[in-house]
Amino acid sequence: MTPKRILITGASGCIGQYLTEALAQETEHELYLLVRNPKKLGFVTQDRPSTRILQADLREIECWGGLIKTINVVILVATAWGGRTETFEINVTKTLRLIELLDPNVCEQVIYFSTASILNRNNQLLQEAGQLGTDYIRSKYECLQQLSKLAIAPKLTTLFPTLVLGGDENKPYSHLSSGIADVVKWVNLIRWFKADGSFHFIHARDIAQIVLYLVNHPHTQDLSLESSSKLDKRLVLGNEPVSVNQVVEEVCAYLGKKVYFRLPLYIWLANLFIVLFRIQMSAWDRFSLNYRHFTYQNTINSRTFGLDSNCTTITDVLEISGIQRKLKLEKYTK
Repeated sequence: MTPKRILITGASGCIGQYLTEALAQETEHELYLLVRNPKKLGFVTQDRPSTRILQADLREIECWGGLIKTINVVILVATAWGGRTETFEINVTKTLRLIELLDPNVCEQVIYFSTASILNRNNQLLQEAGQLGTDYIRSKYECLQQLSKLAIAPKLTTLFPTLVLGGDENKPYSHLSSGIADVVKWVNLIRWFKADGSFHFIHARDIAQIVLYLVNHPHTQDLSLESSSKLDKRLVLGNEPVSVNQVVEEVCAYLGKKVYFRLPLYIWLANLFIVLFRIQMSAWDRFSLNYRHFTYQNTINSRTFGLDSNCTTITDVLEISGIQRKLKLEKYTK
């Protein structure tokens, strides 16, 4: 395979580091990493001459216009999470500007990272995400609406990760992984309740393997895959959905905690707790509490492409997160 010139934004983040590491170790492609702080990169790049660091903010992307016109593949991972002005400037304005700077005759593929939070259960745009979402979610909603208007749209693949796990001593932890230890601390209380809700998750290493596969097989997303419905080159990334109750049961089994009976945590009761304890919730938080089932159709994961999967069960999640396992169930004492 002829080496390609690949530009990656957001290479120092959780997903960015996994996929950059995979591309660096398993391909001969030329990698250009646009990062604000190279010190955040957890892997060594100086031993790979074909990996180059572009130290800059995405808001300065015009400075690299000449180089961008020579890029064959661009992977857009960079995102801003908070601060309305910065979030919309980076997630919408400058992301679109970078794509506009590409030469359609040279660029073969654009892989853009969105978020599954802006989709409904039928993989269509979720109207409430654009109305009630955080700045991050609304910016992703707005950007997706504008992508189809671009000249290079036919070469665009949009990825919608569900809840992302990942992180280790050399890579930053995702928001979900960083909170697992705290959830485990509350298991003695949580195990007495059951709730109606479900979701998907996927590990950043599996996302990296999917991106690697798409780069090396650029026309794969045009095929009618068994687990894909060819949604205009839109792929939702996630394992099979799991229910909240299933998660609690598996965590308890892993930690050796007995589940005797569980009280239903109805929505009205949850809302009562919010009022009584004066819990501050945004409009999006309230919507999410009532929406409950963040599930999607035809999700894509490593197994879709015949690849090994790094993390598919809640037990895998706990093991990868370094949670100590207790096989013997605790004895019930009155």
